[in-house]
Amino acid sequence: MNTKDTIPFLDLATMHIELEQELTEVFKRALRTASFIGGPMVEEFERAFAEFCGTKYCVGVGSGTDALRFALMAAGVKSGDVVITVPNTFIATTEAISQAGAEPRFVDIDERTYNMDPAKVREYLENCCTVDDRLGVVIDNKSGRPVTAIVPVHLYGQMADMDSLMGLAEQYKLVVIEDACQAHGAQYFSKKENHWRTAGSMGRAAAFSFYPGKNLGACGEAGAVTTNEEALAQKSRMLRDHGQTKKYYHALEGYNGRLDAIQAGILQAKLKYLPQWTEMRRSAASRYRDLISAIGNDKVISSCEPEWSRCVYHLFVVRVENRDELIKQLASTGIGTGIHYPIPLHLQNAYAGLGYKKGDFPIAEKAAAEILSLPMYPHLRGDQQSGVVRELTKFVATEGPSLMEPKIA
Repeated sequence: MNTKDTIPFLDLATMHIELEQELTEVFKRALRTASFIGGPMVEEFERAFAEFCGTKYCVGVGSGTDALRFALMAAGVKSGDVVITVPNTFIATTEAISQAGAEPRFVDIDERTYNMDPAKVREYLENCCTVDDRLGVVIDNKSGRPVTAIVPVHLYGQMADMDSLMGLAEQYKLVVIEDACQAHGAQYFSKKENHWRTAGSMGRAAAFSFYPGKNLGACGEAGAVTTNEEALAQKSRMLRDHGQTKKYYHALEGYNGRLDAIQAGILQAKLKYLPQWTEMRRSAASRYRDLISAIGNDKVISSCEPEWSRCVYHLFVVRVENRDELIKQLASTGIGTGIHYPIPLHLQNAYAGLGYKKGDFPIAEKAAAEILSLPMYPHLRGDQQSGVVRELTKFVATEGPSLMEPKIA
């Protein structure tokens, strides 16, 4: 494959070239008003994104990590608490928990969706915790700390099984904060409510990242907290701006986590295209599935999209044995790939102090060894996908036994 036929893992240039005039006008508007931090462009985007997510409030912040940290703190998570999450995610999830003063506790993932497995959450709460009826709190047996929150990660653009998780949270009086940093516009059909809900609208609050490579990406760093609670939104606003209620009046010690106006304006300009880009991603995912199914064996396993999910395919992930060899072969033909993520967080050096060991979360560990992210972006062409799967087919034809595909219960 020659240079002109290369297939990048991610193409950020095409959409920005198409929107160049609109995005340039954003910059000009900022120059003319000299409103660079906060102001009308930030407020306009906050209103629009809240409406998009189906929430009352949106608070623009400096990054997705800021968003999750502020959401946790504004919801009452504090020093000494324990927060349940998954090891199959980017480290920002757990950094936000730690920076809020809490300690992460991991549970394993669902092998079909790679998201938090509600059965594992229940298992942890029933077998590794004690309910203190006198205080009305759940105590982690290992540390003696109170368990106060769950952070499900809507990984790769697909929401976790929220009905089940919200039910557990209600039973055990836990706060749910959605990590929706990869799930802009993803939807979940709530059987409990009998309608579709959008990512960011089901927990007490949610965190979004607008890192450039996200489905809705800024041209720099940006993030947002969404919530239906006015008090939580207001505290998030204070936390992002040095704890100020108004200039130079500090009600609490906060952070410098503000969203700048140019990034907000860029996001506002791009937001109206997001539904179209999402459908393009979903179409590309469908083409991948058709092409991969035609391989005719179980050596390549695609992630599952349950009937209750409308995934936005931030990433299209497959599982394959001898992944590293496949990456080399694809790279030799000009095809870019990614691994999300190669080392689960419980085995990262950064969390050695938590005392986890290899084998503690076998599904996450197996996924980390086999997952591969194929090229995925709105402007990915069908012929490019055919080229990717053609090379994938050549590779698996020379490989050994097939993988066992996880069954849907």
